[in-house]
Amino acid sequence: MQAYIPIFLMIGVGLFLGITFLTLQRFLGPHRPNPEKLSTYESGMPPVRTARERFSVKYYMVAVLFILFDIEVIFLYPWAVNFRALGVFGYIEMILFILILLIGYIYILKKGALQWD
Repeated sequence: MQAYIPIFLMIGVGLFLGITFLTLQRFLGPHRPNPEKLSTYESGMPPVRTARERFSVKYYMVAVLFILFDIEVIFLYPWAVNFRALGVFGYIEMILFILILLIGYIYILKKGALQWD
């Protein structure tokens, strides 16, 4: 249990400093709100609607699918570097991996997750 004391001490100090600095900035920091600061920022263009609108679930689905397939494609790089050392077994494993990705891609196409209606 003594080995964990430094970890708990660092967590405690981090929490203490975080709470302290957040509290101090609220009391000591400048607070001069005006309509220009409180308006939404849309790349220098005047705001059209409020920033509190709901987004379609499709937007989040596409984002999650992009991250999912992007991360899975990263696994191809170490395989390509060690292609000759892995031999036939590595080749078959990568073919299976790509087939699983392809099946997943076909599944999300069939479900209509990438269609913007």
